[in-house]
Amino acid sequence: VEIVRPRSVGAEYVALEALRRLGLDRKLVELGFNRHQLSAAIGTLVGRMVQPGSELATHQWLQQRSGLGELLDYDFSGLDLMRLYRVSDQLLAHRAALEAHLYQQERDLFALTETITLYDLTNTFCEGTASGNPQARRGHSKEKRTDCPLVTLALVLDASGFPKRSQVFAGNVSEPKTLEKMLGHLALAPGAVAPTVVLDAGIATEENLAWLTQQGYRYLVVSRERHQQFDAAAAVLIRAESDTQIRAQRVVDEVTGEVRLYCHSTGREAKERGIEQRFSSRLEADLQYLAEGLVLPRRVKNYDKVLTRIGRLRQRYSRVARYYDIRLEKDEASGNVKALVWTRLTPTEDTLPGVYCLRTNQADWDERTLWHTYTMLTDLEAVFRSLKSELGLRPIYHHKSARVDGHLFISVLAYHLVHSLRIQLKAQGIQLSWESLRHQFAGQERVTVVLHRDDGQIYHIRKATRPEPHQQILYNALGLPHLPGKTEKTLIDPRTEVSQM
Repeated sequence: VEIVRPRSVGAEYVALEALRRLGLDRKLVELGFNRHQLSAAIGTLVGRMVQPGSELATHQWLQQRSGLGELLDYDFSGLDLMRLYRVSDQLLAHRAALEAHLYQQERDLFALTETITLYDLTNTFCEGTASGNPQARRGHSKEKRTDCPLVTLALVLDASGFPKRSQVFAGNVSEPKTLEKMLGHLALAPGAVAPTVVLDAGIATEENLAWLTQQGYRYLVVSRERHQQFDAAAAVLIRAESDTQIRAQRVVDEVTGEVRLYCHSTGREAKERGIEQRFSSRLEADLQYLAEGLVLPRRVKNYDKVLTRIGRLRQRYSRVARYYDIRLEKDEASGNVKALVWTRLTPTEDTLPGVYCLRTNQADWDERTLWHTYTMLTDLEAVFRSLKSELGLRPIYHHKSARVDGHLFISVLAYHLVHSLRIQLKAQGIQLSWESLRHQFAGQERVTVVLHRDDGQIYHIRKATRPEPHQQILYNALGLPHLPGKTEKTLIDPRTEVSQM
């Protein structure tokens, strides 16, 4: 007995079934994809889900380690590497049609309602100079990769976390300038009520809020204002879990009718106080170092130079510097500082830790509804984390603009499939990330069992291994059979021709 040609098949199986359930294979055929192009597209998408990497890595994975070809009845051993690059261009060319199809399928399958729209941006970095991509620009990197050119991905999502539209912008794009371009392309159904748009503070400029109002949108945004008033007596309890309580105070502007919701979180307060304490300790230590140096040789004493040092400290510790009154006494005769003293100020109303403000023109919602809708922004952050850490959004090795856009779009398409799987599993009480699900399905393979008979004939049986109990639970939750692919039996007689069974 021999066991040969093991190929991974568990994660590929559920990824392929998610793709088929959303009708993506049928849509690609409608768009003119032939059999080879369709197989390459599916291989690229499933590869991005199961084993994210470059096109070269995906090509090797499809040919050497994955059993996806057996599930598709397609031989990836003859797949040319350039076909994977070209299929990326083909998918990108049909971006609008594919995004519209997927979102409509998701609405139908999961009974989604367009009551909430989430919008945000993230960026990712390119390896190399990316000189052939005019959108690759240096800017503020959320991965701290300011040494690399960046591109920015913008996503519009619904409240369930399904993308409605995506677009790639330059790496140094100003976030507020992207909103109208993205939402302006989303056509509402005739007679439909415009959804409430949820934004973070970086995009919620007065200009954007005015545009949303003109277009008939409701909005819920994180306020940019620094003054964070909060009256605990006028607040209502929104949430209480273990040591964390969240209270919200509703304030209505009598002129505009806009609602401001001032929220206070004990957990956020503890976190901010901890950060401020750490920065305060560092600031005071640096001030103490300057003060001690006023009487020591070869240390900074000149008034202007000490003043410059203090300015730099205020910039470095800007989070807490406003709490300090720092004064210098100058020796007019020598031009040096003869005394450096500082006083910690009592926090004022607009520096109360743990408080943040939400703005909305959705006057009919109460405090709890507003706050729970705002927390959907954390789901949007989870989407970007999934795209980056689970679905190969970064880094980017391409240098041409279209190939970069195609690379990012494949990750967005893969996220559609991942999120549809997670929504199904959540309905069954299974709250696992895609990374965890990949590990759960790892180990199930298709193998060939070779039996050498006494009469010289060789019997080949190719089938999937039996899933482990934890894998069976996931298959049951997804409504899938436990054995991916069909069982193939072959009887080989070395003296005659091969016969199929």
